[in-house]
Amino acid sequence: MKFLDQVKIYVKAGNGGHGSPSFRREKFIEYGGPDGGDGGKGGTIFLRSERNLNTLIDYRFQQHHKAGRGVNGSGQNRTGHGGEDLFLKVPIGTQVFEEDNKTLIYDFKKEGEEFVVAKGGKGGLGNTRFKSSTNRAPKKFTKGAVGEEYVIWLQLKTIADVGIVGLPNAGKSSLLAAITNATPKISNYKFTTLNPNLGVAIYDDKEITLADIPGLVEGAHEGVGLGIQFLKHIERCKTLMHLIDITDENIENTYQQVKKELSSYSKEILEKKEIIVLNKTDLLNKEEVKEIVKKFSKNKKSEVVTLSTLEKGSISKIKAKLLSYVS
Repeated sequence: MKFLDQVKIYVKAGNGGHGSPSFRREKFIEYGGPDGGDGGKGGTIFLRSERNLNTLIDYRFQQHHKAGRGVNGSGQNRTGHGGEDLFLKVPIGTQVFEEDNKTLIYDFKKEGEEFVVAKGGKGGLGNTRFKSSTNRAPKKFTKGAVGEEYVIWLQLKTIADVGIVGLPNAGKSSLLAAITNATPKISNYKFTTLNPNLGVAIYDDKEITLADIPGLVEGAHEGVGLGIQFLKHIERCKTLMHLIDITDENIENTYQQVKKELSSYSKEILEKKEIIVLNKTDLLNKEEVKEIVKKFSKNKKSEVVTLSTLEKGSISKIKAKLLSYVS
C-alpha cells in the first residue's frame, strides 16, 4: 500500500428537491385544491475516522465527492425522497483544513468520530403549505436549497506513543521489527525507510504504539535527503526515542545534528520526553561500550540506555523502559 499523508479534495452536498405546485384533479370533485408535496432534503457529506486506515491514498485518484440530490415533491401530497448521505473514511489522526491549507476545521483523534463537512440543502415547500382560508388555490411553491460545497485539505498526522528518530542506518526499522509485528523494509543502505511505519509493542498486557520515520541528515530542513516534512508524524508522540549508532566516530556530533533538525522544524518537539538509545552495542566489547556511555552521558538530561537487537533480554528491557515513559 502506498503512503499519502496530504490530499486536496472537493466535496459537494446534495441540493434539496423542489416543492410541487400540483392540484388535485379527480372526476366529480369540483374543487380539488392544492396537493403538491415537499421536496426531499439533499444528502450530507460526513468524514468518519477509521482505525484500520493509515494512509489517504484512497483520495489520490478520486478527488471529487458528491452526495445525492433530493427528489422533487409530487402530487397527492407526496414528499420527495431524501438524497443519499455520503460517508468518507479517513485514518485516525487526520486533520481537516480549509482551502488555504492553514485554517484548521477539525481534528480526528479517536475512532468512530464523525464530522459534517458539507450539509445538504433543505427541500422546497409544495403549494399545499401555502393554503389558507383566504387563499384556497395557491400556486406558490419554493425551490430546494443548494447544498454546501467546499475545497478542503486532508492532512494525516500519525498518532503514536513513541516516535523513533535518528540518522539513516541507525537501526530504527530493525528496532521496530524486533519489538513489534511490523515488517518495515530493512537494508544496509541509507533511506531504506521512505514513509513512516507504525508498529504496536505489547508488554505487561499493555500496548505501546511506535512510529518510525525516515532518517534525518544534516541540512534536512533545507531539503537535503528526504527533508523534514515527515516530522509532523511525531508531533503527537508523548516520547521521542533517539536512536544512535554507537559505532559512529563522534556520537555527540550525531546527537546534536539530529537535535538541530528537530529544532528547525518545531521548538515544541524538543520539549517532549526523550530517551537516548545507543544501538548496535554487540559490535563493540563491553569495556568500550561502558567508556562510550560514560563519556556521552555527561551533561545529558535525558536517560541514556544501550541496545543490541541480538540479545534476548535487551528487547524486553527497552519495552519496559518505553512503557514507563508513556504510562
